[in-house]
Amino acid sequence: MATHSPRANLLNMAKLSIKGLIESALSFGRTLDSDYPPLQQFFVVMEHCLKHGLRGKRSKSFLGFNKSLWGPLELVEKLCPEAAEISASVRDLPGLKTPLGRARAWLRLALMQKRLADYLRLLITRKDLLNDFYESSALMLEEEGAVIVGLLVGLNVIDANLCVKGEDLDSQVGVIDFSMYLKNDIDDYRSEERNSQIASILDQKNYVEELNRQLSSTVNGLHGRVESLEKSNSKLIEELAIAKNNIIKLQEENQQLRSENSLILLKTQQHLEVTHGDVSVERDAYKQSSQGLDEMYNEAQRQLKEECQLRQDVENELVVQVSMKQEMELAMKLLEKDIHEKQDTLIGLRHQLDEVKAINVEMYQKMQSSDDEMQKKNSMISRLEEKTNQITATMKQLEQRLQEAERHRISAEEGTRRFKLDFANKADSLQRQIQHREKQLQQLETDLKIEREWRQALQNDLDREKETVAQLSTEALQINGLKKEFHRLQDENLQLKSICEDQEQALGELGSKLSESKLKIEDIKEANKALQGGQVWLKDKEATHCKLCEKEFSISRRKHHCRNCGEIFCNSCSDNELPLPASPKPVRVCDTCHALLLQRCSSNPT
Repeated sequence: MATHSPRANLLNMAKLSIKGLIESALSFGRTLDSDYPPLQQFFVVMEHCLKHGLRGKRSKSFLGFNKSLWGPLELVEKLCPEAAEISASVRDLPGLKTPLGRARAWLRLALMQKRLADYLRLLITRKDLLNDFYESSALMLEEEGAVIVGLLVGLNVIDANLCVKGEDLDSQVGVIDFSMYLKNDIDDYRSEERNSQIASILDQKNYVEELNRQLSSTVNGLHGRVESLEKSNSKLIEELAIAKNNIIKLQEENQQLRSENSLILLKTQQHLEVTHGDVSVERDAYKQSSQGLDEMYNEAQRQLKEECQLRQDVENELVVQVSMKQEMELAMKLLEKDIHEKQDTLIGLRHQLDEVKAINVEMYQKMQSSDDEMQKKNSMISRLEEKTNQITATMKQLEQRLQEAERHRISAEEGTRRFKLDFANKADSLQRQIQHREKQLQQLETDLKIEREWRQALQNDLDREKETVAQLSTEALQINGLKKEFHRLQDENLQLKSICEDQEQALGELGSKLSESKLKIEDIKEANKALQGGQVWLKDKEATHCKLCEKEFSISRRKHHCRNCGEIFCNSCSDNELPLPASPKPVRVCDTCHALLLQRCSSNPT
């Protein structure tokens, strides 16, 4: 039993010192420094707990055995890489000469870092390493050490600001002052009141921490939304690149169509020149003499053959025109497909705007580029209209050619009539040739009818192309409507940006105010002191509006307690600081209390 009593005594002393430090620190209400007596006693008790059962270890120098705490505490650096900074700063301190001083500095730095319980928990789990420094019955190797480490977790609510450089840690004498832990009935009653006050303060601290967590979750959500917007922007860039490639292909097809049209025009001009020359030769042959009738018939036959070839050329041209029309229909279908794809992308953008309600500047620039592409498509539509106009011009030229062919046929009929009148005597011998000629004329008439039918089909095709152009114009009007809707979405985007900036500003203000949580806790503790003086401290849940200006509290309009009257006001109505009898330093007071205190000070200058 003699071996267990020192451990039990040290455990009880550790409990008393930790509990007394927490209670006194919360009632003290400020950041603790090195001169605070309960904190000094806590370090003395921890030093005794860590020294219990420490065996003498031979040092590397010639001094022999060295019984010090620095050996086991130095192992924490190997177990936890985060403790390397503390160990390095302890080694770099110029005023420390003994290992005991380094151990004391290490304990103070770990307490300021709020990681003392974590470091010691890692240390007691490695008993294989601690056996080199402690006896088998040491406190650090038994259950009492784990209990003390569990009690040290409560010290995370304490804020300490300890100056290790200017303190003489080598020559301090660690003596436990038991008078601090002797209590009476009055102290018990006060401790109960303090416990209730501590509970209320801890509740307020938990509320502030919960607000911190909620704000961090909202910030993470906003980051996720920004990433999703960036992904959608990259998809839009890819779609725009695909649309540009399609436009380049359409331009190349247009150039090919133009070159084919120029070739067709050259061929038709050459055929017209040939026909004119043939007609002039025939006229000369008719005028010369009747002896050249056979030659004229041969030339007529040759002319008919050439006209058949011309008809075949015209049919080939019509086939080319039909292929051109099909290619134009394919181009129109591609344009319609691109327009539908753009409409789908615009619908997707609208859904994204409804879901996210925040668009950055890059998306605005990319939408401007899509507007430029829409303008390019409008220009493509105008070019297609020009092509249709060119096709109509070629059709007119074909009609003129048909009219000229009819004129030639009429002139040939008149020539045959004159020939019949002039050579009536030779009608019997030439009757068969005339009949053959009439058959050829009938064939020419049937060819002309076929050409008229082709002309009618081409006219119908032109009407259809005009209808497609009209449809494209209606689609262009729809695109203009989409542009207007796009401008409306841009305005909504600007409004959402302004809202987002306001929210970011409010979040920034909240971050700055939450970073001053220590100052708020100090203000709350000073308010608890004011409560001990008989003032009524209004709870946060009971106040929803400022008592002076009656404005509703929100995320940007925070609550502030007046340290004189205990009521809750906004920042603009309580932006005053004056020293009170309960606190020597200036604290926050409301405008009415500020005016009353100034009147009191002016009436009583002492």
